[in-house]
Amino acid sequence: MPSRPIRILVIVNVYRPDLGGGVLFADLCEGLAERGYDVTVRCAYSYYPEWKDKSGENGFRIQTSTERGVRIHRHGLYIPSNPNSLFQRLLYEASFFLSLVRRLPDHGDYDAVHVFCPLVGAVGYGILAARHADAPLWLNVQDLSAQAAAAGGMAGRAGSLLARIQNALFRKAGTWSSISGPMVRALAAIPGSPDRVHLLPNWLHRELATEVERHAHVRVTPNTPLRLLYSGNLGSKQDLLRFCQDLHSRPEPFLFRIHADGARAHEMRDWIRATADSRFIMASLTDEAGLAEWLGWCDYYVVTERTGSGSSFIPSKLIPAMTSGAPILAVCDQDGPLGEEVRLHATGRWVSWDNLESTDVLTDHDSFEQWSRNARERSAYYERESGIDRYETLLNQLLIPDA
Repeated sequence: MPSRPIRILVIVNVYRPDLGGGVLFADLCEGLAERGYDVTVRCAYSYYPEWKDKSGENGFRIQTSTERGVRIHRHGLYIPSNPNSLFQRLLYEASFFLSLVRRLPDHGDYDAVHVFCPLVGAVGYGILAARHADAPLWLNVQDLSAQAAAAGGMAGRAGSLLARIQNALFRKAGTWSSISGPMVRALAAIPGSPDRVHLLPNWLHRELATEVERHAHVRVTPNTPLRLLYSGNLGSKQDLLRFCQDLHSRPEPFLFRIHADGARAHEMRDWIRATADSRFIMASLTDEAGLAEWLGWCDYYVVTERTGSGSSFIPSKLIPAMTSGAPILAVCDQDGPLGEEVRLHATGRWVSWDNLESTDVLTDHDSFEQWSRNARERSAYYERESGIDRYETLLNQLLIPDA
């Protein structure tokens, strides 16, 4: 290893103040910088999950700044007005690649290049950057782009073509990692994958962990009426409206708070307004303190996945909910990352879409307290320092293969 700090180029589409992965990626980069690494990030201007230019700076100019010890280069990209449109999706991917490729590193600029996928365009740029820098390329798959696109409604030849492009680009990286067992298995099944795909779970970032712990508690009995909470992105993959339509048909009392933004949020707002069902309350996404407070308020934290999503992703929103002690109410396929996580660790109720109508999701609470205790216990697996330790260990293996 060199005597100077190890220089890492990190390529992501979202970064703080973007929520979800944006906060997590920032927390990782800042954690590595705190440990003495020289970290440079190339990302987009802030746009997620609202799919809007939140900074007013999106365009041709590359903005450079330093935040918490990390150098950040923000690149403009095309932001789809309809993320489920095939044409707009392809333009979104291509624009990020073309925007990034305007600035390629020189030979020896970096010791390692670390690209996060869900965007295939980012992976394409990562390949070029690693070649120019003469550095090893590490691919971290947070979301299988082709499978996620299929879950969002893209199918047929377009979906097949995207999968072939995705897999061909993946094979250019020497080191692969992902965030859940089903994701790791899905990557290992790709022809030409490395002998080992590393499991590196995400974690609860520092600021949110502090806020959530203030309101965390083991639930013993649920409230009357039952309190449900959803918070996060709302697109096609979640299929939350379908779940709400089922709840609307039930006579039992409940309160369902939905804090969401994203491509399908307007449909949810319109539906709640049209039904005039006062059991549903729709609000915007909150800050970290607000999320922690509502997590402390709820009886169940709702996470839904459209059937057929397969191994495309595991919702990061699961982690703060478990840390808070809220049992999970998961409506999804059995063998996907979300279904496997909830079933194997008994952190809440898992329900398949096929059995939703016949399941007493609002009245059967026999295992409620145990689910809450299990959720708190399982959350330790997603602790921040342990998560960054795993990244640092793999990074050192990448740089010193025989160590």
